[in-house]
Amino acid sequence: MSGNVVHLHKDTDPDPAPVTTLTVVPDPPAAPPVPIWVRSGRAIKRAVTHQTTKTTARTIARHSLYIAGGARIVGRRAWDGRTAARYERYMRTAEAAGNFEAAADWEERGQRFREARHRRRMDLLHSPLDAAKGAAVSAGMGIGGLVLLGIAMAIATKDASEVVTPLMAVIKFINLMVTIVRVVWGPAITVGPLLALLALWSVGAHQQAAPQWALPANVRSGEGEPITPSIVVKALRDLGIPALRKAITEMGDAGASMLSPIVIAGCGVEVDVTLPSGVSTNEVQGKRRKLAENLSRHEHEVFITIPTAARTVRLWIADSGALDEPIGPSPLVTDETLTANYETGKAPWGQDLRGDAAALSLYQRHLLITGLSNQGKTASLRALALWAVLDRTVEVRIADLKGGDWAMFDGIATVLIQGPADEQVIQATEMVEGLVEEMNHRIETRRTNPDTVFPPLIGIVDEAQVAFMCPVKDEDGRPYGGSKATSRYFMAVRKIHNQGRVVNVLMWEGTQDPTDQNLPKLVREGAHTRAALALGTESQSRMALGDKAVDGGAAPHLLRQGLDKGTLVVASDGIDTPAGQSSITVRTHYISDDEAKAIAARARALRDGITTLHTIERGEERDPLADIAAVVGNDPRVRTQEVITRLSGLNPAAYGSWSFIDLKRVLDSTGAEPYKSDGVMVISRDRLSRALADRDETGSASAS
Repeated sequence: MSGNVVHLHKDTDPDPAPVTTLTVVPDPPAAPPVPIWVRSGRAIKRAVTHQTTKTTARTIARHSLYIAGGARIVGRRAWDGRTAARYERYMRTAEAAGNFEAAADWEERGQRFREARHRRRMDLLHSPLDAAKGAAVSAGMGIGGLVLLGIAMAIATKDASEVVTPLMAVIKFINLMVTIVRVVWGPAITVGPLLALLALWSVGAHQQAAPQWALPANVRSGEGEPITPSIVVKALRDLGIPALRKAITEMGDAGASMLSPIVIAGCGVEVDVTLPSGVSTNEVQGKRRKLAENLSRHEHEVFITIPTAARTVRLWIADSGALDEPIGPSPLVTDETLTANYETGKAPWGQDLRGDAAALSLYQRHLLITGLSNQGKTASLRALALWAVLDRTVEVRIADLKGGDWAMFDGIATVLIQGPADEQVIQATEMVEGLVEEMNHRIETRRTNPDTVFPPLIGIVDEAQVAFMCPVKDEDGRPYGGSKATSRYFMAVRKIHNQGRVVNVLMWEGTQDPTDQNLPKLVREGAHTRAALALGTESQSRMALGDKAVDGGAAPHLLRQGLDKGTLVVASDGIDTPAGQSSITVRTHYISDDEAKAIAARARALRDGITTLHTIERGEERDPLADIAAVVGNDPRVRTQEVITRLSGLNPAAYGSWSFIDLKRVLDSTGAEPYKSDGVMVISRDRLSRALADRDETGSASAS
């Protein structure tokens, strides 16, 4: 029988103690000691290759080589001064440039130099004898004069010993000079060579006459390298233009005669380069990037323009990194007392590349500013408008077809439309058509009264490409946008461009990314002032500024998108442009929204309260004469400006943009014309009543 065994008692015997096994690992064999010569070699290598050692050695070598380079430069200058080598170089240069008249002139100058040198050498043959004779005569006359002076002194003092006193005084003076020379001679012998070495070092350091490897790191890399004639000529030689390289190689002065003096111009330098025969200016213009890199500059830091001189290009080369530094704030921001004069003043817009203030005249000039998105177009356009409204006579009507950037003009502009929708385009079109109506009225007034002077009226449309691209048509089927004769916006702008200037009705437009579709040719060519920020292609630059400006060196398509914000290339006779150039590059002041609001508040304070229309409404037909009588009410006389204000409050849509001219137009020939009382123009209630009564009687008679 089998079964399970059950243990009734717990096993009390302890577990056996754990056994720990130790493994003995023998020590690795000791590494052999490094020989002292190896350790010394490594230490010497580290010391020799350390950056501090390299810099120190380069510094010592550079300053030592400056002395050798300075000696070479001084020697060459001395050689040029003593020989006709310089005239030979200039003559060969003129011959290489094909200027044989200049070559003959330099040959004649060299011949005159040789003749003068020959005469000097012949004179040296006779000079020792002449010098001896002259010395003897001078000594005799000097001693005789001193003796005569001594005799005079002896007679005066009755002392015969005074005869030799002047002579002894001269002898003592000579002895003193000898003593001084004897004392100074030793130190002079020691210090003189050191001073000579210092002078040679100064010449070599100024010319950086040391090998490239010994120069400082920033000079070796070209960063901040000063522009010298040799650097400019070398950059031109290496442009890859065979005719230019050959001509420079054949010139005896290595091409230096091609250059005008290099002058400081703002944050850079400027130099004119007269190209040799066979090299055209457009060949150099087409190599702008390579030229900039040869000058150790970025492409945007070199500008090539064409001055009036034939076969000449003008180079403006910025200091390295200077164009990336912002310019100062606008005078509109810093000077709270600044005002404007539309007719005689200029708007402070920014700085040109020379660092001079760039100011733009707005007087009777239509304006177009274009560029890629987010490059500062609105800020540049708005800055001009902010200056203009500081002249209280200037009226502005604004259509912002993006919305939000021109809100500070509320209470200044008589019309302010904001938004990108088709409805805002329709409103903007009607605003521009209203400008045309005002222009036609002014022209008619000018025809009857040629001496009439009209206040400036400026229509501003920002993001004008939205208007040109609008597909909406009116009830008659005419499109608001487009570039055909049926386009309402296009035709209104064209009419203002054609005739508005003479009666002070102007058109300003800002547009993005110009094409023939969103900026028609006739519109862009109607602007007197054309400015462009960074653009994508050369063809867009030609659209924005015209062929003449681009052919003359204007290149907004070479501005850096996103980096050159606010930098404009301007073609206008309203801004000071260097002689012979058709455009100028301007770095505009940036005026923030808060700063613009502060300036607008100052402009608003100059005005008597303007009700800004935010829409152009087509209300019912109004009776202006009856409305004028209604706002005059029971007052015997009311100032004309007050009447205009009351009319605007009565119906902003109909009268919000009225001026004194509109009021006078309605009242002319009615018997209620404005007249002067106590020095101000007023309107009489009684005259208005009679005019209304006469009109009603005339109307009734006509109806019968």
